[in-house]
Amino acid sequence: MTKTPRTMFGLAATVSAIAVSAPAFAQDFQFSIHHFLSPKSPTQTMLLEPWAESIEEASDGRIAFEIFPAMSLGGAPPELFSQVRDGVVDLAWTLPGYTPGTFPHLEVFELPDVHGGDARATNLAINDMMEDLAADFEDVHPILVHVHTGNALHLAGDAIGGIEDMEGLKIRSPSRTGAWLIEELGAEPVAMPVPALPQALSKKVVDAALVPFEVAIPLGLSELTSASVELEGGQRFGTSTFIFAMNKDSYESLPEDLQKVIDDHSGRALAEEMGVEWNDIEPVGKQMARDAGNSVVELSAEASAAFDAPFEAVAQRWLSEAADMGIDGEALLEKARDAVASHSE
Repeated sequence: MTKTPRTMFGLAATVSAIAVSAPAFAQDFQFSIHHFLSPKSPTQTMLLEPWAESIEEASDGRIAFEIFPAMSLGGAPPELFSQVRDGVVDLAWTLPGYTPGTFPHLEVFELPDVHGGDARATNLAINDMMEDLAADFEDVHPILVHVHTGNALHLAGDAIGGIEDMEGLKIRSPSRTGAWLIEELGAEPVAMPVPALPQALSKKVVDAALVPFEVAIPLGLSELTSASVELEGGQRFGTSTFIFAMNKDSYESLPEDLQKVIDDHSGRALAEEMGVEWNDIEPVGKQMARDAGNSVVELSAEASAAFDAPFEAVAQRWLSEAADMGIDGEALLEKARDAVASHSE
């Protein structure tokens, strides 16, 4: 049996794909990977391409992949999860935050006082808690569930000196919990997929955005902003979670030995490796901002402490919604905080 990318998207999309080729003999299985960032993004170059190549090598060429960046198979970024769930594509990398309410357990890691800024620590914490999060992934086969280093505040104007300077700013929100935080800070959240951010900044639809420096690299945000702000010690304003998932039927179409190849390249080892990669790429993005003449500001301990109350208000709002869904949010939140702390240096 040979799996190929779905032909409904047409020849043009197939031609535009970034192919990761196996050795020059017939593959038993060929799968499509769809995501919303550019082919030069760290997500593709650090995660998707090396992962695909490692699977092809470990399977002796029996599995091959084609990577389709920048939504080249059609649709919009918020549709990626439904595409992989429904079998429109074989694998997809996307943000759970684009489909609010679909991942109510995983959302605990997006709360601003859970993730401290170390992608490795939070990735390993998520991996430790996959059984607690399993209900969110019943419709797909997860390869990797992870975070990036976390959201810094990137502004088209001057750097903020404290929480009082947030009042009235229009800020791109990465998720609904991110929107809650922005509201608590007296600013206006503006939801949009991250590929739309450069145009939104250039047209002054937003004054600022919550994204990591790593995402700023492929988007060219250093040319569109003038200041970036993080909390004391490099702490961040929360984070986004990401999933790299496989369609269940695609996974189950594989014989057991090839399922094992997929499984051997999923989970803890991949989570730790990618956490280190995301930590390492963040200073590169910071330096790009400085090289563009932007200020990169770390708030003082006193100024950072003023964010504790809004952070706690967001956590309490999430706990209330979790309770309404029958989720023991208190236990999940405590376990998530403890898991992150156990892996933090």
